[in-house]
Amino acid sequence: MAISLSKGQKVDLTKTNPGLSKVVVGLGWDTNKYDGGKDFDLDASVFCVNAAGKVASESDFIFYNNSKNANGSVVHNGDNRTGAGDGDDEQVSVDLTNIPAEIDKIAFCITIHDAVARAQNFGQVSNAYVRILNEGTGAELIRFDLGEDFSIETGVVIGELYRNNGEWKFSAIGSGYKDGLAGLARDYGLQTS
Repeated sequence: MAISLSKGQKVDLTKTNPGLSKVVVGLGWDTNKYDGGKDFDLDASVFCVNAAGKVASESDFIFYNNSKNANGSVVHNGDNRTGAGDGDDEQVSVDLTNIPAEIDKIAFCITIHDAVARAQNFGQVSNAYVRILNEGTGAELIRFDLGEDFSIETGVVIGELYRNNGEWKFSAIGSGYKDGLAGLARDYGLQTS
């Protein structure tokens, strides 16, 4: 039975699941029925950050154009450009035992591609969630449903895996960014042009 979290809650992942080494992080969403004339393209992205909360290099920013970090312990499993269908829209595989020691936290984000040009924001998105699955069994361990409390935001940090005393925990974040991917990249230490 999965643990369902509320915004701000934290839960043990590896301590309560002894032997767990590989997980799949599933992210999903729906767009509200409205006629804005333009298709929605939401994207999952991942920032592997150090103790200072920053990425050490561009290889620690994982998304559809950079599908894995330097040692392959975090892998983006492909871009879903339409969000059509049931289940997870995008997934990220994480090998917890091989995450480089300098990585303190892995932040999972959802952004709206080309949001400003398309006049789109998270006020038009519903049923967004993140869930953690045991890669070996497929069992859902943790789930966080984002809720509908966004309006002008074009990017969201939905949750984070982080180290704590040698174990991995998950934190339900739900923090919105009105400047989308550019704001996320800036805050996580990537230079944006």
